Amino acid sequence: MPTPRSRRAPLPIVAAALVLPLAACSMSGGSKASGDAQRLRVVMAFPPAQAMSPFGDDAVTLSRLAVTEGLTTLDANGAAKPSLATSWKRDDPTTWTFTLRDTLFQDGAKVDAAAVVRSLTAAGKASPPPRVLSDTTLKATATGADTVRIVTGDADPLLPQRLANPSLAVLSPGAYGKDGKVDPAGHATGPFTLTDVKGAVAATLERNEDHWGSKAEAPGVDVTFVADGTARANALRTKAVDVAEYIPVSQASLLGDGLVHEFPSARTNGLSLNTRHGVFADPAMRAAARAAIDSDALVDGVYEGRADSAQGLLGPGVPWAAGKRTAPTDRVAAAGRDEVAKTEEIVLATYTNRPELPEVATLVQQQLEKRGFTVKQVVRDYAQLEADALAGKYDAFVQARNTLLDTADPVSYLASDFTCDGSFNISQLCDERVDAAVDKAASLAATEDRHRAEMTAEAAVLGADALVPLVHERFVQGYDDAHVEGVALDPMERTLITADTRIG
Repeated sequence: MPTPRSRRAPLPIVAAALVLPLAACSMSGGSKASGDAQRLRVVMAFPPAQAMSPFGDDAVTLSRLAVTEGLTTLDANGAAKPSLATSWKRDDPTTWTFTLRDTLFQDGAKVDAAAVVRSLTAAGKASPPPRVLSDTTLKATATGADTVRIVTGDADPLLPQRLANPSLAVLSPGAYGKDGKVDPAGHATGPFTLTDVKGAVAATLERNEDHWGSKAEAPGVDVTFVADGTARANALRTKAVDVAEYIPVSQASLLGDGLVHEFPSARTNGLSLNTRHGVFADPAMRAAARAAIDSDALVDGVYEGRADSAQGLLGPGVPWAAGKRTAPTDRVAAAGRDEVAKTEEIVLATYTNRPELPEVATLVQQQLEKRGFTVKQVVRDYAQLEADALAGKYDAFVQARNTLLDTADPVSYLASDFTCDGSFNISQLCDERVDAAVDKAASLAATEDRHRAEMTAEAAVLGADALVPLVHERFVQGYDDAHVEGVALDPMERTLITADTRIG
């Protein structure tokens, strides 16, 4: 493991060379070469994995670029506030009525009840379904030109927050093709219109002159997608871009305070263990893996102190969690080193899009091997790993997960990641105690009661050792605060570029 001093060594020439194609791509988008100095140049970490489908992780990219909007949005405290819906009321425990804003889609079609119903219905029929729908079903019907009734399968007090999820964005009828594909380009409602996507390389946005809210300050955004974190940092350092998403911790000190903006997050980096197949189907082996992990060594050796030691599924970015946490339940005793040494080789996978994760995986591998495991690493771009991870083809998977991304309340995260029917259940966990605890939390309208129930569910998940918490991240975004204004530093990761983002 390199020391902090060696990790701060001058950038190698090969890394610096990565900036060149990035800068060329940015210039080809016409940002500064066109003579329009007010266009934003942004480099993002995650290339589109599903052709900008609104039903997967690409939906977050669209939200972070201010392209899409839903019926609601969230304030800084995670409470729902109006977006395409101006108001709503709860008619009974499972039925809500939403009144729509008088506005247009980017293609000129009217935002009406029929369009909302089409979008929500398409999300519900998507395969796999969006994670935010893992623990509920929605049936939307038009009750007037500008009113929509939404009925949930069970009582859902979090529905207004749920509808702010990027995967439930409302798109115009033109977005939905006969082949089942959904194309958000030109068919959304946000301050910026997606006008061109060059595969997984670049995208172009133009200002939506008819946005119902504040008109975007910047005339457009030229986006490049670069998984390599050093290349993103170099692009910012050399002024090839104005905003660089997710600066690697190893580059933060090199860039300096004027370019680096660190803030707390709700992200927990964890080691998902395959509870259904292979070595970790044995709870004693999962317990042995958990006992092998040294979180403090990860914080110091990989994150250079820019992270917090693991406390549970929910870290300091969820400030109420610590006071309500209970001890993990029903844990089994860890297998001894001699027993561990007899097991087959395990496959430990992670992805390159978050630059610290491969280094985390290397240190986790060392810790597991010290315990007696034989470990093989698989490290690729996230888009190349996701399907296999969800199918349970790896024994262990290091991932970074925002626990508030889905509804601004961790109940959706718990449902999607740890229940039998969860759509993002990389650990393959199916435990009736966990399902019951999550179901109870989801049914509670009172915030304090729901939070206590969520911590009971956390205790059950940790007791099963389905996920070993590694560290709680802090976010590091890059931009020159003397040059760029209005970049959103959002712990929930839904916003980055907004109508207020501009060249100062």
